[in-house]
Amino acid sequence: MKKSDLNKKLVLGILFIFPLLVYLFFASGKNNFAKLPVLTEGVAEISSFDSLQSIQLKDKITILGYWGGSLASKKAEALNLNEKIYKRFYEFQDFQFVFLVNQEYAEEVAQLKNALKEGVGTDLSRWNFICLTKGQMEQHFRSLKTPLELDKAASTPYVFIIDKAANLRGRDDDEDDGVLYGFDARSVAQINKKMIDDVKVILAEYRLALKIYNSEREK
Repeated sequence: MKKSDLNKKLVLGILFIFPLLVYLFFASGKNNFAKLPVLTEGVAEISSFDSLQSIQLKDKITILGYWGGSLASKKAEALNLNEKIYKRFYEFQDFQFVFLVNQEYAEEVAQLKNALKEGVGTDLSRWNFICLTKGQMEQHFRSLKTPLELDKAASTPYVFIIDKAANLRGRDDDEDDGVLYGFDARSVAQINKKMIDDVKVILAEYRLALKIYNSEREK
């Protein structure tokens, strides 16, 4: 056999075998990363605290935050989330931001929205600020069942991914925290390295489920 023929067969063999090996590698680890683990089932609906609220967690993919009465200090966190997460994903169907704030600070909500709009004119149609009492925010936060705590203003820098069944999603094998319940919005590094990936995973999960549902209907 000529050397050139042997080289061709080797190249063809590699081209055939390598994609197969890659597929087997990812398929074998599918259960480890195909879905974000459910950390808490049945997070409380917002309407259970205020029946007049039209914003719901159910049937939405929600980035949930608790900003209480400390909105003056939240501009940097808001800009981080707006730039890294909201602008990237807000056009996906059923995606929303929901932040619970003290009902005494409605004017500061307007100022924060204006700050988000400055420069690029962000479409804030899926940024939702829900005004509740401090006690209601604390009660709702407890339904997440995390070891994290709100401060005296019923605020936290951590934001949470809530799925369409109103379950808290996160990581149960995080290399830094073990169980990662929420993402620190003060940390651009954590948003870039972890939160963006996890939002991508949960959106891909629902898109795949929708494709399977549509294909089964067409049969």
